[in-house]
Amino acid sequence: MAAEERPVYLRLRDTIAAMILEGRVGDGDPLPSVRSLAAEHGANPLTVAKAYQTFQDEGLVVVRRGVGMFVAGGAAQRLLSAEREQFLNERWPATVAQIRRLGLGLEELLDRALA
Repeated sequence: MAAEERPVYLRLRDTIAAMILEGRVGDGDPLPSVRSLAAEHGANPLTVAKAYQTFQDEGLVVVRRGVGMFVAGGAAQRLLSAEREQFLNERWPATVAQIRRLGLGLEELLDRALA
């Protein structure tokens, strides 16, 4: 499924996950408020709240009433592990099939990856 076809809350989830995985927010750091993230991405605040809820459900984000949402301790490592597993199990097989269909070799792929 193309990125544009995925539900908005999942695309927002990807954005939040990238913030954590890239170290833009670390353990204990505050996350943008629902309203500010909604405004930044032109999304409905309820949609942003749904994206944040997925992280709460996974224990990657903690809510401090009246203060905001914060990255839970160890979230980056747990998220990295889960994202790697999902990639290898769900997206990699289709990528490998595409590589084979196109007759791409390892050397060509590495040249592009390292360019």
